[in-house]
Formats: sequence, C-alpha cells, structure tokens
Amino acid sequence: MRDIFIDELIKATRINKNIILIVNDLGYGVIEKFYKEFPKNFYNAGISEQSMIGYAAGLAASGKHVFVYSIANFPTLRCAEQIRNDVDYHKLPVTIVSVGSGVSYGNLGYTHHGLQDYSLIRSFPNMLIASPADIWETRACVRYLIKNPQPSYLRLEKSSNFQIHKKIPKVNPGKWLKLLKGRKNNETYLSTGTVVEHIMNFFFKKKNDY
Repeated sequence: MRDIFIDELIKATRINKNIILIVNDLGYGVIEKFYKEFPKNFYNAGISEQSMIGYAAGLAASGKHVFVYSIANFPTLRCAEQIRNDVDYHKLPVTIVSVGSGVSYGNLGYTHHGLQDYSLIRSFPNMLIASPADIWETRACVRYLIKNPQPSYLRLEKSSNFQIHKKIPKVNPGKWLKLLKGRKNNETYLSTGTVVEHIMNFFFKKKNDY
C-alpha cells in the first residue's frame, strides 16, 4: 500500500506541481522515488511531528495540497492540537497519511500502534477518512483525495498486497462497497480498511464459501 500511494502521488505531481510531501525523518525505502523526481516538492521536518503539521498548514494556506506521511499514531495522536486548530478548523487541503494501521508495527510496541486514530480523527468535523481495504482501493482513495483537496486522513497498512477487487473501484464518501455475495446462510459482514483481509482469511477460507 505504501508503494502504491507513492506511485499515485508521483503521477499526480507530474501534472500538478502544487502537491507537496512532508515526512518526519522516516519513510526511507519508500519515499525516495518521489524525492528524487521532485526535490522541490519534498520536505523532511525531522522528528518534530507537531511542527510538521504546522508546516503543512502553512503550505496549504498558500495554495499547496500537502501530504504528510508518517508511522501509525505519530501524525495523529502526537499532533492532535495542530490538526484541530491549524488544519481542520481552517479547512485546509492537508492529507495526513498514516502507515501501519492497527498493530502492524506490533514488534515495536504500543507507541507505534495505531489504535485510537479513528476515534481522534472522527472527532474533527471537517476531516474525511479514507481507509482502503486492498491495493485497488488504495489507488481509488488516493486519486479521490488528489481530485478533492480537503482536510483528510488516509489510513494504510504497512506492507499488505492484499487484493479483493479486480480493478480500481469507484469510491464516494459515506457509500459502502459491496465486496462479495453473501454465503448461503445470508450472513453479512461490515468492515473497513485492512481488517477486510483478516475477515477473508478467517471466515472465507474456501472459494465455495462465497
């Protein structure tokens, strides 16, 4: 999912030079392609997440669409006040990209777990949350956010290459995507984001289950 995000961002920046990517001294191994092609559109804020959101808000206020990229809870819980006051309140086109949803960084401990990010971001009235379930939804969500600059949150899995769609779906805020037909007993599962992969692995182990 991380690589797909960068791939879509590169394609968009070739057309729109107002797109900016900011990281907080991480993401290396993923963001290099963007940095090498667009060095003037890239900033490393260092290990200063609150300042990173402030930079993003300032750039967005000057007409840029800023993508802030970091691990799990770092660009959310650590920056709650800055997101609330600088980005959401002013309805600025800043997209916060969180990598490592849930306990994806399990071995690094609780400090790296993205568990409370949903509840935090949903408390801000102007924020749009995009939480793709697979690589095709990732492309769809990134494209939607690029076409519709606004305060937003893109929640990505760290390294999943899971596919449930056969092509890029059409996504719209607040509308469900039907992924599979129900089983014979008409059970219905509602889910979001990368949890879909775990549901598929647990409940639908055989193709004839759906």
